[in-house]
Amino acid sequence: MTRLKCVKVCFRHAIVLLFLLSVAFIFKLSLSPQTCFDKQVDLDRVKQAQMHASRVLKEECHPYFAKKVMNRLFNKKYSTNLSPFIRQTTVANSSLSKYTPPFGFHKYLSELQDILVLMPKYDLPEELKSKQCKRCVVIGNGGILHGLQLGHILNQYDVAIRLNNAPVHGFSRDVGNKTTIRMAYPESATLSNLDYHHTDLFVAVLFKSVDFSWLQAILKNESLPLWIQLFFWKQVADKIPLNSKQFRILNPLIIKETAFDLLGYPEPRRKWWDWDKNVPTLGIMALILATHLCDEVSLAGFGYNLGQPDARLHYFDNQCMTEMQKQYMHDVAEETKFLKKLVRGGAVKDLTGGIHCEFCKDVNS
Repeated sequence: MTRLKCVKVCFRHAIVLLFLLSVAFIFKLSLSPQTCFDKQVDLDRVKQAQMHASRVLKEECHPYFAKKVMNRLFNKKYSTNLSPFIRQTTVANSSLSKYTPPFGFHKYLSELQDILVLMPKYDLPEELKSKQCKRCVVIGNGGILHGLQLGHILNQYDVAIRLNNAPVHGFSRDVGNKTTIRMAYPESATLSNLDYHHTDLFVAVLFKSVDFSWLQAILKNESLPLWIQLFFWKQVADKIPLNSKQFRILNPLIIKETAFDLLGYPEPRRKWWDWDKNVPTLGIMALILATHLCDEVSLAGFGYNLGQPDARLHYFDNQCMTEMQKQYMHDVAEETKFLKKLVRGGAVKDLTGGIHCEFCKDVNS
C-alpha cells in the first residue's frame, strides 16, 4: 500500500470515528436530564401545609386503624397478618417459593438462608414494638417537599421511612433528620455515610440474583468480586455503616400483594422483548409496609404533577418533572389512582397535598 493510500484510509477511519463520537455525544445530550431551577415557594401554602401536618399529629391515634381501612377499601384482598420482614420461620411458607424476586424467592431459598444466618433481628426495635399506637410517615423524594419546612413535624412521627438514596444531610429543614427505616435495593442505596445513623434500619428489597450476593457481602463486610459488580446497572455501595442487627429483608409477599392483589397488575410471564409494568415503585411498597408496621400512616413528598413539566422532580436536585416520562418500568398513572384511593378512603394522610390536598384553598385532586 502506497503512502498516499495509507493516508486516505487513515483519513476515512478518522472521519468515521469522528462521526460516531458526534452521534454518541448528541445521544448523550438527549438523555441528559433537563434542569429546573428553584421557583419562589408560596408562603401561604407553606403555612397551610405545616398547620395541616400539625393537626394530623395532634389527633388521637387509633390502634389498627390503617389495617381496618385497607381491609374495607380492598374487599379483604389486603392481608392483615403479613410479616413485614423475612425471618427464619417464614422461609417455609410455600408462597415464597412460587415466584422469583421481587415477588418471592423461587430458586433462591438457599441463598436466603445463608443471609438470614447473618441477620439476628427481624422486627422493629423493642421500644417501638411496645408502643400501643404507632404512627408511620413515608417520606417520598418529591420536589413538592422543597421549601415546605416540614422537617420538625416529620421528626415527631414514631416511624420515619425514607426511600433509596434520598439525602437527609443538608435538607433536614424540609424533610427532617429522623430515619427509622431506609428502604433500598443495591443500586439505590446511598453511597454517603452522612445519611446513615447507627439506629437506622436498612430494609433491603431484592430484585435479582446478584442482590443476594451484594447483601451477603455487606453483612460480612467483604468486597464483591469484580465480575459480580458488572451485573449492576450502576455503582453500588461497598459498605453500609450499620451493624448486622440493623438489617432487614422486605417480605416479598408484601410486594406480591401490592402488585397483584391491590394494584391488579398481571402476574410475571416470560416475554421475548419489552416487559410488564408489574413492579410497584419503592414508594408504594413502603406505604403498604407502613400499614403492616403502624396503626396510622401518613405520606409526604408523593405525587408527580406531569401537568407542570418544569416543576422539580426531587427535593434534592434540579431534575424536571419531564424525566418521569422517560421511565418505562412503572405505571405512574395507575399508581396515582391507587394513591388517591388510599388518601381519599382515609387509609393514609397526605401531608404535602401532592396526591389529594385537604389543606388547599382550591381542592384540586
